[in-house]
Amino acid sequence: MRFSTPRLAAILLALALGAPAAASPVLMISIDGLRPADVLEAKERGLHLPNLESFVQQGSYADGVRGVLPTLTYPSHTTLITGVTPARHGIGGNLTFDPYNKNQLGWYWYASDIQAPTLWDAARQAGLHTANVHWPVSVGAPVDWNLPQIWRTGTADDRKLMAALATPGLLPSLEKELGPYADGIDESLAGDRTRARFAVALLESRKPDFMTAYLTALDHEQHVSGPDTPQSRAVLEQIDTLIGDLVQAAHRVHPDGVVVVVSDHGFLPVQQDVNLYAPFIQAGLITLKGAEVADWQAAPWNDGGSAAIVLRDPSRADVREKVAALLAQLQKDPSYGIARVLDKDEVATGGGTPMASWFVLFKPGYEMALRPDLPVLSPGHYRGMHGYDPALPAMRSTFLIAGKGVPAGKDLGEIDMLDIAPTVARVLGVSLPQAQGKALLP
Repeated sequence: MRFSTPRLAAILLALALGAPAAASPVLMISIDGLRPADVLEAKERGLHLPNLESFVQQGSYADGVRGVLPTLTYPSHTTLITGVTPARHGIGGNLTFDPYNKNQLGWYWYASDIQAPTLWDAARQAGLHTANVHWPVSVGAPVDWNLPQIWRTGTADDRKLMAALATPGLLPSLEKELGPYADGIDESLAGDRTRARFAVALLESRKPDFMTAYLTALDHEQHVSGPDTPQSRAVLEQIDTLIGDLVQAAHRVHPDGVVVVVSDHGFLPVQQDVNLYAPFIQAGLITLKGAEVADWQAAPWNDGGSAAIVLRDPSRADVREKVAALLAQLQKDPSYGIARVLDKDEVATGGGTPMASWFVLFKPGYEMALRPDLPVLSPGHYRGMHGYDPALPAMRSTFLIAGKGVPAGKDLGEIDMLDIAPTVARVLGVSLPQAQGKALLP
């Protein structure tokens, strides 16, 4: 067998570092919000998913993947490419913690915020070529051909921003052949179709050794209409077709390659919004001037099915005691739909962000409200939500892997999300020594 120069370099580095030298190219696809049972029980659920089901027969799969705290897209996707918890990689939520709203609902778009080595880093260190389409927290990532996820206002200027932050010249060269790329804020099925076409073109033209690609329409539809709705099921079946296109392209480019399909979290139906801001305002922990925050001592950080509680000055015992008493009171009030409140030690044990002094975990059916001027309970702004306690079975996510050297029809049981990055590293033949999980393949 002949190896390309980058893959030979990966083998030599792996041997030098004591890592397995499998050195198979990897395409890693994320389907946001894909629940494992939707694939493993597709026929029983009346779903037509031939491409995803083929992984179960031809490759290995997990019954479920236990996620991170919180079970949100950005912390989860960063764990998927680092193998460490949010406490270590630094991406503690989807949105940055911004009590004054100065960042205008800014998300953790920038790879410079990741505080742990990624699979992209490991591949580059090994001399492998990399590509990315729309993976979260990928702006400025060490990727050779990068189409990162970024948006601001949803206006035409977003397209200029995307072109400026992608690998120089990459987007115009692809758009010349494929037409306009999808807007970053576009989470529709049409947006996924466009990104899948660009991902296929990247695979075939650049032939990367490691590529990440992210599809978001299923998550979007499950938020809008809820999980298990006809609309969500129809979107998933269409995404299955896109998976077939991507897998076929990967096999054409790298016949000896491996394809991994992952997701970030499960989903639950939701009925009620909970205004957790209001009691902090009433207790004087948040001070408003008009509709704006003028000052704060403690504030919730919205995580959908949960909320981190952040202290401005954790050394102030008086504020800590006041917040602890408030949370104990709210937990007793059924109106707030609180299942559990994790203290600082429990947050640390669960791998949550060290910025959180507590984590409020809502009961299924409840979610954090978006505005402080709402009643305690109001109709949910979404019909489906995640971000809940990662211990809940409904929050389990998906892991499928097939290709050279992967056992066929192997049930890996329930795994930890921390295991996925070291597994991919082993297949690539690269080193990811900081990973807290274990490689799943022999």
